[in-house]
Amino acid sequence: MRKPKTQNKPARVTMMDIAAAAGCSQAAVSFVLNNTPGTRISQQTRDRVWEAARALGYMEKTYATKASYSGLDNVIGFAVDQLATSPEAIVAIEGARQASWNAGNVLLVTQTLSDPVMEPKAIEALTNGGISALIYMTIYTRQVELPSYVRKLNIPTVLLNCYTADHAFPAVVPSEIAGGQSSTRHLIMHGHHRIATITGEIWMQAAQDRLTGYRRALATADIPFDPELVIEGDWSAGAGYASTMKLLALKEPPTAIFCQNDRTAIGCYEALKDAGLRIPQDMSVVGYDDEEISRHLVPPLTTSVLPHLAMGQWAIEHLNPESTSGKRYPIAKLECSLVKRHSVATPRAEARQILDGAYTSP
Repeated sequence: MRKPKTQNKPARVTMMDIAAAAGCSQAAVSFVLNNTPGTRISQQTRDRVWEAARALGYMEKTYATKASYSGLDNVIGFAVDQLATSPEAIVAIEGARQASWNAGNVLLVTQTLSDPVMEPKAIEALTNGGISALIYMTIYTRQVELPSYVRKLNIPTVLLNCYTADHAFPAVVPSEIAGGQSSTRHLIMHGHHRIATITGEIWMQAAQDRLTGYRRALATADIPFDPELVIEGDWSAGAGYASTMKLLALKEPPTAIFCQNDRTAIGCYEALKDAGLRIPQDMSVVGYDDEEISRHLVPPLTTSVLPHLAMGQWAIEHLNPESTSGKRYPIAKLECSLVKRHSVATPRAEARQILDGAYTSP
């Protein structure tokens, strides 16, 4: 008897997806879907947004979200160390906002910069404002020493993108090892065996985990690890450019490069262009983070989604109004799903010949 085919769970549709389909900004999508008053958006754009939302199933998924928390005061605090350096905090806040509003809750957000003086004042201001729960977030994934004033709060608390050694609070982080493994495996499945990676700052847990995933994928495919193909960057486009030039100068250059974030991939694209190489015909490239720019590169970049929207929703759904004193929680790890675009192809014999003469070290 044949077993029925299992269907993969559809990915959650976001406003960024609708914006891409409708050909407008994410802000315009938000204004249209939320019927924000005072915005002068043409009826033609509004129609495109609603059509894209319906086609992608956004409204069905949004209103099907189960509201699992409604505090007595209907106010949830959200404390994050940094807001301005990258979009991850804003995306996580939006996920929490969506899940909060479904239950009629309001979200209050404060930036703390992990300042030893101002952070407790900021959290105290939230508690004085009547919050019934707290989400505590860090931009960089890491283990934290949760301040005593947070531990003493007599309200449900969830950690987002961080965790404590004693696992005393529900915590959610991206599944970075699996993400690095999936990115590298995608290149291997296209026939690449000499795969380079440009990491971020290696002291950061995200860089360490993505590198671990890269190495696991190679080991699973019986491809020997070559340290020469690992270049440490700093998450910037400039590091992506310089690192790519180093890789092209190798006696045996790679046929594919796994850039461990999209900004690094931007620099990689520019270096390959300056070297006269085409993507993906002469070199395959994979990024990570799925920043908006990734879909506008030429060709559009294959990359992985950082699940901060889902993490924000998860945090709201796992606020537990009941006492949790003395309980240990496993760390929840959400999938960094791969978004396949057009920057990966099977390596060709002529591509190797081009690579061999592409760049000469001075």
